Amino acid sequence: MNDHTRNFQYFFSSQDFSDGLRTTLSILIPGVALGLLGHLDAGLTVSLGALCISITDSPGPVVHKRNGMLAGLVLLPLVALLTGLAQPYLWLLGLEVVVLSFVFTLFLAYGNRAASVGTAGLLLLILMMDRHLSFLQLLQYAGLVAAGGLWYMAISLLTYQIRPYRPAQQALGECIRSIADFLRLKADFYRTRTSLEEDYRRLVAQQVTVNEKQDAVRELLFKTRQMIKESTGNGRRLVLTFVDVIDLYEHITVTYYDYAAIRTQFGSSGVLEAVADVADLMAAELENIGFAIQANHGFRSRANLTSGLEQLKARIDALDDPSQPGSTLVLKKILVNLRNLNQRLQDIQAYFNASAPTLGGNELEFGRFVGHQSFGLEQLRDHLTLNSGVFRHAVRMMLACLVGFLVAKLLLPGHHSYWILMTITYMLKPAFSLTKQRNVQRVLGTLVGGVVGGVVLWLVQDKATLVVLLGLFMLASFSFTRSNYVVAVTFMTPFVLILFSFLGLHYLQVVEERVIDTITGCVLAFGAAYLLFPRWESDQLQDYMKQVLHANLRYLQTLFETLNGSAVAVVDYKLARKEVYVSSANLAAAFQRMMSEPRAKQHRPNEVHEFVVLNHILSSNVASITSAMLTGSRRPPQVPSLLKPVRQAQQSLYRSLRALNPQEPELPNVPDSTGLTTEATVDPQLVEQLDFIQKVSTDIRKVTEETLSSEPTGSK
Repeated sequence: MNDHTRNFQYFFSSQDFSDGLRTTLSILIPGVALGLLGHLDAGLTVSLGALCISITDSPGPVVHKRNGMLAGLVLLPLVALLTGLAQPYLWLLGLEVVVLSFVFTLFLAYGNRAASVGTAGLLLLILMMDRHLSFLQLLQYAGLVAAGGLWYMAISLLTYQIRPYRPAQQALGECIRSIADFLRLKADFYRTRTSLEEDYRRLVAQQVTVNEKQDAVRELLFKTRQMIKESTGNGRRLVLTFVDVIDLYEHITVTYYDYAAIRTQFGSSGVLEAVADVADLMAAELENIGFAIQANHGFRSRANLTSGLEQLKARIDALDDPSQPGSTLVLKKILVNLRNLNQRLQDIQAYFNASAPTLGGNELEFGRFVGHQSFGLEQLRDHLTLNSGVFRHAVRMMLACLVGFLVAKLLLPGHHSYWILMTITYMLKPAFSLTKQRNVQRVLGTLVGGVVGGVVLWLVQDKATLVVLLGLFMLASFSFTRSNYVVAVTFMTPFVLILFSFLGLHYLQVVEERVIDTITGCVLAFGAAYLLFPRWESDQLQDYMKQVLHANLRYLQTLFETLNGSAVAVVDYKLARKEVYVSSANLAAAFQRMMSEPRAKQHRPNEVHEFVVLNHILSSNVASITSAMLTGSRRPPQVPSLLKPVRQAQQSLYRSLRALNPQEPELPNVPDSTGLTTEATVDPQLVEQLDFIQKVSTDIRKVTEETLSSEPTGSK
C-alpha cells in the first residue's frame, strides 16, 4: 500500500473527518430542507445557529462538550437580541463590537472551550451587523438561531450516544501514529548520512506533536468516568492501551547514546543502518496498530520483527573482537532495547484481545494526570492586568476590532464588509507567530479558493449539482480546519461563493469583495499583533525554562530516592515523568514560535535549542535508570557513593534555576546514606551513567548562563 492510499485511509477514519461530516450535515440539512419549502432565509438562519454552536464542539469529554454547547445556546440569543437592537445606531453598534470583542476574548482565561464560546458569540455579532430587523423579526431571528444551535447539539450528543468510544479510539490511534513518527526520527540517529543537529530539531518538534496527542487522549479517557470505571469492554481496553502506549513512548525516549561516537566507531560496518531499519520496521508496525485502533477494525501483524532482531544480533556478533572485550557492548545494549521495544509492541496488541486484564489503577490516580478548570470570578480577576497574556490579547482584539469596524463602515462600506471583522477575529491570535502563520495561510487559501470557486460557478449552472458541490466543499473545509488551515480556507471560499450565488449575487463581485476584505482584515490583524502590546516568545522563554528545570529536578529526586532506598510510588514517578514531557514540549513549542518571529526579536536561539536538547538527554538518562529500578529489571544498588553525582546534578540544576530566578530557594539538605551499605558491588555502567547525568546537568547550567547573556544573537 503506497503512502497516498494510506494517508487517504487515515483521513477518512480520523476524528477531523468525523467532526467535519457531522458539522456539514448539521449545517446543510436545515438550510436545504427549509429552502425547498420556500423558506430559504429561515433555513440559513437555522444553519447559522448550527454553525455557531459547532465552534464550541471541540474534541474532549462529552460532559465538557455538552456544557460548552449549553453555554453557547444561552449566549447566542442574547447576542442576537443585543445586536439587533443596537444595529440601527452606528455608534451603539460600534460600542457593542468594542465591548463584546474584549469580554469574549477574556473567556480565554477559562480555557480554549470557553474561548470558543466567545468566538461563536463574536461570529454571530459580526454576521448580524448589516441585518435590518424589526423587533418581531428580531425575536424570530434569535429563536431560529437558538433552534439551529439546539439542532446541532442534539445531533452531536446523539452521535456520541450511538458510538461513545469512537472519539477515544480515533484520538488514541492518532496518538500512537505520532509516536510511530517519533520512533522513525529516533531511527535516523543511527543513519550516518543524517545531521545529528537536524535530527534533534526534528525530534524536539515531533515531541510537541506527541504531547498534544497524549493530552487529547488523557482528556477523553481520564475525564470520562464511564471509561475509567468500566470493568469490561472497550473503555477498559482503551485505558489500558493508553497506559501501555505512554510506557512505550518512555522506552523510546530513554534510549539515548553518544550517537556521534557510535557513528565514528561502527559507521563503516553498516550495522547502524541495520539498527535503523529494524527501528523503522517497528515504527511501521506501531503505525499499523494505531491505524487499526483509529479505524476500529482488527489487526494482524505481518512483520517478522523477531527474525529481524535475530539477523541484527548475528551482525553484531560478527563484529566482536576477542582482543578488545566489550567493543560491541553499546550495540548489544541497543539490541536489548529493541527487544524490549518489541515486547511492548506485543503488549499494546492486547487491545485487540477481548479478554483484557483488570485495570491496575483507580479513578483517583487517573484523575491526577489531568488538569481541572475552575470557573470562578477570581480566575478572571487575576487576568485583569497587563502582565497577563490573556488581558493583553483581549485589549489587542478590542482595538483591532474597533479599527476594523471603522474601516468596514466608513472606508470600505461594501455589502459584505463584515468579512473584515470576521477575518480579524479569526486571524488575531495570542502569539505573534501564530497570527503571522494564519495570515499567510488565510490570504493564500482565499486567493486559490477564489479562483476555484469562480471556475466552478462559470462552468456549472445546474442548481442540484451546485448543492452537491457546496456540501463537498463544506465537508473538506470543516474536516481540515484543525489540521491544515490552508486547505480549509481554500475549500471554504468556493462554498461561500456558491452560497451567495443562490442569494442572487454575481460571483465575480463576491470574489472581489472577499479578497479585498480578507487582505484588509489580515493586514489589520498582523499590525495589531506586531504593534499592540506584543509579548515576544523570547520574553517568555525563561518561564518555560524554569518549568523544565523544576520538572527535571523532580525527576532527579525520584532517582535520588530510589538510589537512597526510599519507596517511590509508581504513580508518583509517572506524574513526574508526565511533568517532564509536558514542560519539555511547551518549551520546544515556544522555541518554534520564537523562530517564526522577526529575527531582531529572537534571543540566542542556538543556546535555547541546546538547552532543549540537553534537558531531553538528561530526562532520558534519568528515566532509563529509575524506570528499570521501579519495574525490577535492575536491582537498586545500596552504595552511598552513587548518590554523590545525583546530588551534584541537582545542585547544577538549582544553580540554573537561581540564575533564571534569584528568588529560588537553595537546594535543601537531604541525608544521602539512609539505609545504604558500602559492601554492595558497584555496577560500572551505572556509575558511568550517573557521571554522565552530572556532566549533562553541568552543561545545562553553563548554557543557561549563556542564554541569559545580553550578547546579540549570532555573536558566538
